[in-house]
Amino acid sequence: MSSVKTMRIVSLLPGTTEIVCALGLADHLVAVTHECDYPPEVKGLPVVTRSLLDETETASSSEIDAAVRERARNELSIYELDMELLSSLQPDVILTQALCDVCAVPLHQVEASLANPAIQVLSFEPVDLAGIFGSIKAIGRALGVVERAEHLVNELTARVERVKTLAAQATSRPRVVCIEWLDPVFGPGHWVPEMVAIAGGQPLLGTAGGRSRRIIWTDVIASAPEVLIVMPCGFTLERTIAEARAILPQRAGWDALPAVRMGRVFAVDGNAYFSRPGPRIVDSLELLASMIHPELFAGWGPTGASAVIQ
Repeated sequence: MSSVKTMRIVSLLPGTTEIVCALGLADHLVAVTHECDYPPEVKGLPVVTRSLLDETETASSSEIDAAVRERARNELSIYELDMELLSSLQPDVILTQALCDVCAVPLHQVEASLANPAIQVLSFEPVDLAGIFGSIKAIGRALGVVERAEHLVNELTARVERVKTLAAQATSRPRVVCIEWLDPVFGPGHWVPEMVAIAGGQPLLGTAGGRSRRIIWTDVIASAPEVLIVMPCGFTLERTIAEARAILPQRAGWDALPAVRMGRVFAVDGNAYFSRPGPRIVDSLELLASMIHPELFAGWGPTGASAVIQ
């Protein structure tokens, strides 16, 4: 493996891009994906991927879902790697994932495209907070910055513990439903139910560590959420607000939901926070806590990352 001084890193996942930068190695990144937008300095780097889905910026949730399913049925990839550019950059390490073929370039596609066996390909598949923190440590080991990674994980873990300790003082645990896609409706998966529980809520319609799964609207009605959080994967806050306001009030039983009656329906920036297994996942936890228990966590979480929509 190359030393840190000469390391040339390609990150094929926004979350790993953020991890590399949080470890102080932004200068070693030589390429990222078309979705990598944080921290701001990565926006000027060469981009080695592109989406093969047409007009995803303007398509509705249902149209995007249909397009993804159609490509999956035909065993077609959602992303394209620019192999000519990737080869010319001569990376030492490529960071990728095998967790979700919809979220980023899948591992098998990367491996099939590489002709140089000397390139180290590291894949990460975290499904919970421990897995995310483990990925940070693994990247730190691979890139020769073990102590930095340990320090970062210790800081993040301490923040999680602060949320857990304060949330334990709550006198109630509200029923919480998180929606990861609007049409069709998907319940929460991976780290989201775990974070809801840590933040002092009762996570409904999803399993901690499990995949986000399609649910039916009557499941949402039956669960009677006291807090409803809309966090479509890959959507900005503005886009989430627009789609939620267009879709949700048209659903049967919407006005009867406790969360609607109490004005506790929120939209969040899923693209920047909840969809990314990186350091800002703890920002997401703090944001969740501020929505579930505002009496304890007022002002916690990133500014401008959420909005009341009902």
